Amino acid sequence: MPRQPFAESSPGFSRVTGAAALGFAVAIVLANAVMVPAGLPLTGAEIGAVDTFFGTEGGAVAVASALTPAAWVLATLFGAGAVSALRRSERDRGEAWSLVGFTGLALQNVTFAGVVAIRLALSATTGDDGTTTGGLWALHDALFTLNGTFLALALLGLSVAGLRAGVIRTWHGTLGLVSAALLFVSATLTPLIIDHTGPLGLLGLAGWSMWVIWILAYGVTLIRLNPAR
Repeated sequence: MPRQPFAESSPGFSRVTGAAALGFAVAIVLANAVMVPAGLPLTGAEIGAVDTFFGTEGGAVAVASALTPAAWVLATLFGAGAVSALRRSERDRGEAWSLVGFTGLALQNVTFAGVVAIRLALSATTGDDGTTTGGLWALHDALFTLNGTFLALALLGLSVAGLRAGVIRTWHGTLGLVSAALLFVSATLTPLIIDHTGPLGLLGLAGWSMWVIWILAYGVTLIRLNPAR
């Protein structure tokens, strides 16, 4: 069992931000549950497949995109709750790992806003100009894969901070660090992943799956958190 953390967040705020973490995880899973069965092309897919998907599945793109603004708000609330629970303990040690994690969350929000904007643009313009579609899809793939860098930052910062403050369990922190490593390697290999469809893409998928589990566990932790008396 982790020791009681020297936290500074109120029980009410901690519960709200923990619930936000759960909501964020549900929102991103639902968005993928809409897009993937509809046939969302994989990274590096042929332009013909991209044209077909965005030309015929505009409804799925719209529904999934509608979930993302709420997801970004919830991610920000989660990050704020984690920082609030960890900062006093970190200041005692002269560290700022939780701020590294919050920065990663903020940057992934911005980057994925670009990904969603490109998907909406493709849905609105597919069939008008093949050159435009190819350029937009290449930019989409690059942003989507490079976003692993910011997910890795979030996982690294909040996992290290949580472990050192005794807020999260060892398995939870280890899961976060492994996920961070997989996502960072995937982001580093972005040129290869974009140019060659194959098993390299599984690195990012595995890291993303672990990231969702990590968020859910962090949300439960914040909901159950009792600030030190």
